[in-house]
Amino acid sequence: MAPALGAAGIMGFLLLWEMVPRVGMVDGRYLPPASEVILAAIENLGGGDFWQAVTDTMQAWAIGLGIAAVSATVLGLVIGMSPFLKRYTHSTIEFLRPIPSVALIPLAVLLFGIGMESALLLIIYACFWQVLIQVLYGVGDVDSVAMQTAQSYGFSYVQRIRDVVVPTVLPYFMTGIRLGAAVALILAITAGLVIGSPGLGSSIARAQQGGAITNMYALILATGILGVLINLAARAVEKRVLSWHTSVRGELAA
Repeated sequence: MAPALGAAGIMGFLLLWEMVPRVGMVDGRYLPPASEVILAAIENLGGGDFWQAVTDTMQAWAIGLGIAAVSATVLGLVIGMSPFLKRYTHSTIEFLRPIPSVALIPLAVLLFGIGMESALLLIIYACFWQVLIQVLYGVGDVDSVAMQTAQSYGFSYVQRIRDVVVPTVLPYFMTGIRLGAAVALILAITAGLVIGSPGLGSSIARAQQGGAITNMYALILATGILGVLINLAARAVEKRVLSWHTSVRGELAA
């Protein structure tokens, strides 16, 4: 039932989009009908430039998200398991976390120019906080009785992390990855639009500047589809990794 309702919603949106410029509610030069945009998107599938832009965007997305996830997880475990570090880094984290990644664009350009490195700086900074905060929440949710029991049974520090901390933190970590995956795509596109880093964002900017409005909307549509695919993939991985967890088992049973 849910997929059918989703498909109906998409069809309704496309129909509305098709009608609005056709009946003259907006100028078709600035908002082409959906049919023209979809046709342009299909034509892009046969172009090497389009796939190169997708590759550049996904490369920046994957590298940035990977670096952010690893560094945030390690730092989150170290800080979360040390009351001293947790207390004395709290104010620093709360100060740095709200800073928007786009505010770092001037710094990124000064350091790296318009290359992929600039996009990576923005992506890593934004995704780092998504994962770090979730890992800290996860470590804070570890059952103290379970930790004391493991310690009384002679578990080493590494064993306590592996057998007690990681199972508790993992659902939080996967939530951070799912949120970070969406944020990483947003920043990868933004870097191309604003800085000119290689990828779909810069292709959209060039299409707009060159007056290729239909192709601009086709590329925007491609970014939307890419976002949906990333979200679906992240949810599929989350369900597989957390198949043992009660929340996922309950969702699958429903």
